[in-house]
Amino acid sequence: MTGTGVEHVAAELLTALERRGWSLAVAESLTGGAVCSALVAVPGASRVLRGGITAYATDLKARLLGVDDVLLDARGAVDPDVAAAMAAGVRERLSADVGLATTGVAGPDAQDGLPPGTVHVAVATPLGVRVESLHLPGGRAAVRAAAVDRAIRLALVVVREHGSAVPR
Repeated sequence: MTGTGVEHVAAELLTALERRGWSLAVAESLTGGAVCSALVAVPGASRVLRGGITAYATDLKARLLGVDDVLLDARGAVDPDVAAAMAAGVRERLSADVGLATTGVAGPDAQDGLPPGTVHVAVATPLGVRVESLHLPGGRAAVRAAAVDRAIRLALVVVREHGSAVPR
């Protein structure tokens, strides 16, 4: 495989997961299903992708993904700990080895006092959760596209780092 675009990285992630016999589930807020879309664009994605939950509304993050209501009330939906809880929640609820989540502010307006471009992506495995907090430049479409790319890249890094260490 050559290239560095999101399509290439998505294919690399799915290949790395398949080699290890691992499955993936995705929880999305600001990306609105675009991470899942990028993954299912890769032929053979169904061998590892369990599914996704687009929990755009804050109450759905609690109801569908198990994010603590107290956390959501205290910090809002755009928070690194919320991203971590979303990743862990989707991993558990969809019975996957790896959970991937996105939350943030795409714009054009601020949300909960946070400026557009504030993004948190998270990856959960049985060994723990890694969160990357970002401030992405550009308008709404650019922020969402960059968030998809960064989420998939973070998942690839985590999967590669964990090697065969992730227990089922």
